[in-house]
Order: sequence, then structure tokens, then C-alpha cells
Amino acid sequence: MQSHNQSLTYLHIAVFLFGGTALFSKLIGIPALDITVYRTAIAAVTLFILLYITKKKIRLTCNKDYGIAILLGVVVGIHWVTYFTSMQMAGVTIGIIAFFTYPVFTIFLEPLFNKTRPKLKDIMLACVVIFGIFLLIPEASLGNQVTIGIITGVISAVFFALRNVLHKNYFVHYTGPHTMLYQTLVACLMLCLFVEVPPTEITQTDWLLILLVGVVFTAAPHSLFASSLQGLSATTAGLISCLQPLYGCVLSFILLSERPRFTTFIGGFLVVSAAFYETWSVNKSKKGIGYR
Repeated sequence: MQSHNQSLTYLHIAVFLFGGTALFSKLIGIPALDITVYRTAIAAVTLFILLYITKKKIRLTCNKDYGIAILLGVVVGIHWVTYFTSMQMAGVTIGIIAFFTYPVFTIFLEPLFNKTRPKLKDIMLACVVIFGIFLLIPEASLGNQVTIGIITGVISAVFFALRNVLHKNYFVHYTGPHTMLYQTLVACLMLCLFVEVPPTEITQTDWLLILLVGVVFTAAPHSLFASSLQGLSATTAGLISCLQPLYGCVLSFILLSERPRFTTFIGGFLVVSAAFYETWSVNKSKKGIGYR
């Protein structure tokens, strides 16, 4: 399998799992920051065990990389807290849509590091995605809490886009599990002092859900996503990841009984069309978009 095709496979699996992550903001009955701390702790332990069992190197190559790892961990920690806070305040559907402004931020952040200009095709696809995401928004009362939730989702998008671009430019030479071990560990240590609900007060059901989100919906997809950046640009990964709102809407309909409106289906079609077009263009390119 060619490098960019393998990266696309990793990315699509990761995006599907990402689509289910938002549901845990409603299913787990503790604050967003607490969810982030416990899920990152479990993910870090899982990744450490995985690397140890497979006899992969755990230490980083040089001291500079430890600094980059800390920066990435701080950025991704802020992203996760704001992500779950957005879902809890504005609801899963609106929160995940607000977060998915991040492909646009990626398109304009990546050229700052690569000293290039955004391509017209990427800008046009970003416009289609944003319009599709806009149509996904259900009719809702934009009260104070919902408005703050949307703003928080956009802030989460900025930090996620920044994490992807930083990783692509400075940390992509490490494997997905390797880089996510350090990011989850740093995020956990950074936020653990602010935990409101101690482990002894968490119910058994919530602990099972935290284990599920930590292993299956954090360690696995983020490792796959980070690995996919070895063969794809952050812009490409961001555009293909726009399948996540569709997955999130479908899963929230099944598990949380959130009923989408007709405009949701239209918006979902636009988002999926843009994502699949990007996938097709990557496969068609001889060198792959990741080597632009």
C-alpha cells in the first residue's frame, strides 16, 4: 500500500471514531475538564503499554523535541477542554459544527509555516464545507449559554488546527502512538490540578464510559490521525475530517434521539462531497497532496 493511501485509511478510521467522541460529553456526568483529565490519563497509560509491549522506543530523539512535545500537549489539552465544554453548553450538534470551522483555520495557518499560499482549490472546498456546516445547524434558541458554547467550539477549532500544523511541521517523524503518548501525558499533568470530581466520587457507569472514551475514542483515533499526517498535509486531513459532523449527527440521532432537520441532510451532503473529492484528488495525485 502506498504511503498516502495508508494515511487515508488511518484518517478515515480516526474520523469515524472522532464522530462518536462528542457523545461522551452528554453521556458522562462530570465536568468537561474532568473528562479530559481522566481520558488523557487512561490514553497515556494505554499508549505506554502499547509501546512497551511492541518494544518501540519511548524516549524522544533530542531535548528540542521534548519542548515541542510539551507545546503540543498544552495546545491539545486546551482543545479537548473547550471541545467538551462546547458540547455540554451548546449541545452535540451545534458544538461539533462550531468546532468544524477548524479546516478553514488550518488552510490559512499552514502556509504561515510552509511559506506558501493557500491553493484556490482548498479555499473553494473550505467555502463548500463551511456552507455545508452552516446548513447542518438546527433551529435553536441562541441564548447566552448556546452562544458561549459556539464561541468555545470555535476556540477549540483554532487550537486543534494549530496542533495539527505544529505536529505536521515539527513532530511528524514520530509514530502516532509515540507522539500521542506525550501529548496526552502533558495534557493530563497540565489540567489535573483543576479536577472537581475526585476518582472516588465517579460512578461505575461513568468509569466504564471514561475507559471507553480513553482507549477506543482517544488513544486509537488520535494515534491514527497523527500517523496519517506522515503522508498527508494538515489541510487535507482537515478537509477529510469534515466527515466527523455527519458521523456525530448520525450517532447522536441513534443514541441521544437528536432529530436532524432537512437542511442537515443537505449540509451533510455538501460536507461529504467535499471530503470525498479531497480523498479522490489525493489518490489521483502521483506524489500525494501530503508532499506539496
